[in-house]
Amino acid sequence: MGGLFRQLHDLPERFRGGVLSVGNFDGVHLGHARIVERLRAMAGSLGAPAVILTFDPHPARLLRPEEPPAPLCWPERKAELLAELGVDAVLAYPTDLAFLQLTPREFFDRIVLGGLQARGLVEGRNFFFGHNRGGTVAALAEFCAQAAIPLEVVEPELTEGRVVSSSRLRRLIAQGRIDEARPMLTRPYRIRGRVVAGQGRGNRLGYPTANLAQVDTLLPGAGIYAGRARLDSAAYPAAVSIGPNPTFGETTLKVEAFLLDYQGDLYARQIEVDFFARLRDVRRFDSAEQLVAQMARDVEQTRLIGKDRS
Repeated sequence: MGGLFRQLHDLPERFRGGVLSVGNFDGVHLGHARIVERLRAMAGSLGAPAVILTFDPHPARLLRPEEPPAPLCWPERKAELLAELGVDAVLAYPTDLAFLQLTPREFFDRIVLGGLQARGLVEGRNFFFGHNRGGTVAALAEFCAQAAIPLEVVEPELTEGRVVSSSRLRRLIAQGRIDEARPMLTRPYRIRGRVVAGQGRGNRLGYPTANLAQVDTLLPGAGIYAGRARLDSAAYPAAVSIGPNPTFGETTLKVEAFLLDYQGDLYARQIEVDFFARLRDVRRFDSAEQLVAQMARDVEQTRLIGKDRS
């Protein structure tokens, strides 16, 4: 696999002249997997690489800076997930205002044909491109016909009669509905953060937690979750708390992960956390002893769920 490339001029020649799909691919969900499946099929028939063109940052961060959508994954994670599906190369095009001013025709001629030399395209039914999203699938079909390259339009993936989409996943994850979001993703939902100093209360209670800061993707809604923490090349079952600690009168939202079976100092290290299931709400306990007893039950549930996912 070719990996992730950040600039058009960095893309090796062996990945030009490929079959291309353009989109945000945020979260890499089942709808994206269906597109990649058809992308690979066309690439195989043409003897060409399967290439994804995505954007960093998401165009909405520039177009709607007051309300940008929180990303569901960072570029390296996105490329990793797409590689697992069989994509040969991912170009995370550096989005700027000049790029967003390109008309649909200019985008097709300069980027799709000129820069990437695409020999075929695969897109979803709701694909838009160019300035103000003025380019439609119908316009793309016309451009491809003029360029004598094939275009395949893929129907959306449905669950419970509804389209699987990044916006739908954002709503579910933001509400803490991990159990509903998980079947729509190709892999468990993951965040990353750097461990910062906390108050040390977890250590005194017998459950030393890693306090995560600098999380650059959407946080699941407040709650206690079972998951898995990834540290370098190792993985540990993890009970994760998102929210305040009302038992001790705290109101600040925190992300705390207790790594089962881990011994050592985590300060300043980066951790990635997969979310498997939501265990319960954040709640206030009448005493520290009641909280500790509940934490023991949370840890046991986390261990059992982790065994099912191993």
